[in-house]
Amino acid sequence: MSQEKRFITEEDEKEIVEAIQQAEKETSGEIRVHIEKTSKIDSFDRATEVFHQLKMDNTKQGNGVLIYLAIEDRNLVILGDYGINNVVPEDFWESTKNTMLSQFKKENFKQGLIDGILMAGKQLQQHFPWDSNDKNELSDQISR
Repeated sequence: MSQEKRFITEEDEKEIVEAIQQAEKETSGEIRVHIEKTSKIDSFDRATEVFHQLKMDNTKQGNGVLIYLAIEDRNLVILGDYGINNVVPEDFWESTKNTMLSQFKKENFKQGLIDGILMAGKQLQQHFPWDSNDKNELSDQISR
């Protein structure tokens, strides 16, 4: 069994995707989770690469959020695009990361991801409310 499969189960993954859908329900913002075993480069640089590969920077209002995990490296990066970064409190991503890490330390990986997703979703809903012209621009599935 791979490290990634031990990190979250298929059932966990379904619940995480449901949390993404719930978080995006009242916003035009987009949230993605990317999980990989390891990164051969700096985790922030790798998260930035993934952000662009997943087209997170192509959202209409610059309101994409990526939660990036390199499991074996024990790295977690949360990247927000320019639109969301301009409106959240300065320490928001760090406090979200700390909330997630507190769950990860207890090996509650699914709950840590859900907590981070829902925290990001609340900010997206507050600053980028959904309107009738909005559409889900990006997949809600976990990428690898």
